[in-house]
Amino acid sequence: MRKRSTRNGTTDQVDKIVKILNEGQIASTDVVEVVVSPPYVFLPVVKSQLRPEIQVAAQNCWVKKGGAFTGEVSAEMLVNLSIPWVILGHSERRSLLGESNEFVGDKVAYALSQGLKVIACVGETLEQRESGSTMDVVAAQTKAIAERIKDWTNVVVAYEPVWAIGTGKVATPDQAQEVHDGLRKWLAANVSAEVAESTRIIYGGSVTGANCKELAAKPDVDGFLVGGASLKPEFIDIINSATVKSA
Repeated sequence: MRKRSTRNGTTDQVDKIVKILNEGQIASTDVVEVVVSPPYVFLPVVKSQLRPEIQVAAQNCWVKKGGAFTGEVSAEMLVNLSIPWVILGHSERRSLLGESNEFVGDKVAYALSQGLKVIACVGETLEQRESGSTMDVVAAQTKAIAERIKDWTNVVVAYEPVWAIGTGKVATPDQAQEVHDGLRKWLAANVSAEVAESTRIIYGGSVTGANCKELAAKPDVDGFLVGGASLKPEFIDIINSATVKSA
């Protein structure tokens, strides 16, 4: 799975990105699933213009049924627009907007209940990594989701080390593999072996065309959550790095 998101943009920029994706040579859907995540205001236009095999995700949604929550977008609204995916628990929402593990878990459970597929984000800060608590942090974030859902079929876990987002710093392939392996083992021990095996765990954190193949080759890296590089033509290269495992 390869996914892109951006928190900025104009209609001209969106048109350019859609053109790159529509004209790019992309591996078939049996090799890679591509989901793009523009800001809310661009969701309908992107969905209408993109080639059909590329899906669309919202960057967030509200934690419960729609109502008097000015400025929020409900899961029901996304379903009504035929948006199949939503990203929840992104580190920026956790840090800037104070979304707790429990709040994110509630969001994931509600979105799933409304028929959305969820990309659920987990990850540690630099301070947490340096203190040796990376696995404790991502396990607690994952536990808050596991306590609230039973069916993991429509959940993708995205590991995004906060210290590697937009900084140019990248977790080494071995660092990424270590955490992905740890998350998979946590799922096996606390949910089920079947869920651990079938759940895709994708990596996000300064992924580029230059480093994607080495990361993609790791056994427990099932795809990418792509930020800045998704705004550039190299996003096609990142998408096609999925062929590393199928070769």
